[in-house]
Amino acid sequence: MLKVIEKRDGREAGEELLLLDESVREGARRMLIAALKAEVDDYIERHLSERDEQGHALVVRNGRGRARKLTVGAGTVELSAPRVDDRRRDEHGRRQRFTSHILPPYMRRSPKVAEVLPILYLRGLSTGDFRPALEALLGKDAAGLSATTITRLTGGWEQEYKDFGQRDLSGREYVYVWVDGIHFNIRLDDDRLCTLVMIGVRPDGEKELLAVEDGYRESAESWKAVLRELKRRGMAAPVLAVGDGALGFWAAAREVWPETGEQGCWCHKLCNVLDKLPQRLHSRAKRALHEMMYAARRSDCEAAKVRFADEFQAKYPKAVESLTANWERLVRFFDFPAEHWKHLRTTNVVESAFATVRLRERVTKGAGSRTKGLLMAFKLLDMAQQRWRRLDGAALLPLVRAGVKFVDGVQEQTRTTVQSNEAAPREAA
Repeated sequence: MLKVIEKRDGREAGEELLLLDESVREGARRMLIAALKAEVDDYIERHLSERDEQGHALVVRNGRGRARKLTVGAGTVELSAPRVDDRRRDEHGRRQRFTSHILPPYMRRSPKVAEVLPILYLRGLSTGDFRPALEALLGKDAAGLSATTITRLTGGWEQEYKDFGQRDLSGREYVYVWVDGIHFNIRLDDDRLCTLVMIGVRPDGEKELLAVEDGYRESAESWKAVLRELKRRGMAAPVLAVGDGALGFWAAAREVWPETGEQGCWCHKLCNVLDKLPQRLHSRAKRALHEMMYAARRSDCEAAKVRFADEFQAKYPKAVESLTANWERLVRFFDFPAEHWKHLRTTNVVESAFATVRLRERVTKGAGSRTKGLLMAFKLLDMAQQRWRRLDGAALLPLVRAGVKFVDGVQEQTRTTVQSNEAAPREAA
């Protein structure tokens, strides 16, 4: 058990003061050893009844493996994993083997540590800078983070990205898609990187990364190339696309996916409107805008828009004009299930994956080429999609895909039945 030692002016002789990071690393090491031991104990207990002809157990302990250093989120720890001697054979005569799920063979670093690498790369670190940058956090003995290792990792990511861009999408259906163009303030060979990103949701409610492509200022031609490639690989047009006010995507979608509906991003709209108002009015204007954004019905949203226009039109016509521009695109979400509204109102699912690297004040050296920068952006999103929340009300997605109509978030047929039931008592009266 770890012992917390308070700092005193006169410490007793021989008393050791552990630093916080060292204590955390020691705690992580002990917990990992305990977990590995429990895993081996469970494996042996499950096969305890299996014996050879002499009655000897076929699965027994076999000491410990060679000590190795492992880099985890708490730092670098050294441990010896317990070993198992498994003498069982399968029906083909092959020896059975125990493999730890907690600490697989040859693992030198936690997957969570690997997640930080593309972030650091996009923030401007070159391959040779990784070890000095991470030594303070993970310790001087950090394993698997040399320049050679980073180069090998990026090579593997390049193949992953190539396979991702060539996978077959035929037979897959996506009900909604979120699109955005992410700009990075990193210095490359020429202009700064603009990454065109698309995320889709399947009828089972799971979100999936669909495209990560290089684009030039989110132009219509760049987006057309992305959409045509997805269509060529078999992707059917989604029911609804959610994006910001960039005209490039909408122009491309009308040509390639003319049947797809359009939903604007409320977060981008709020920023654009507030930008045209003085700071002292932001709090009041934001409350009015949120009243529209979170309205329970389209009529309530329209009424709030009228009140906003009445209040600000005289002195700040540009703010009102910004709000009402492409208004129908902004309120399209009312035609879909209410359970989906919080997902359809914004493109935050895309932007949150890049929160640590996007729109930084200081421009630093970057990945060196647009290709490398794009590769790092893909890796960030690829890892982020493991944490994306499943769409609420997933059972309604097949209905949306089938073309069932919704009014103010309620299925039209259900709404008609409810209204008829409410009208019946009045007629009887």
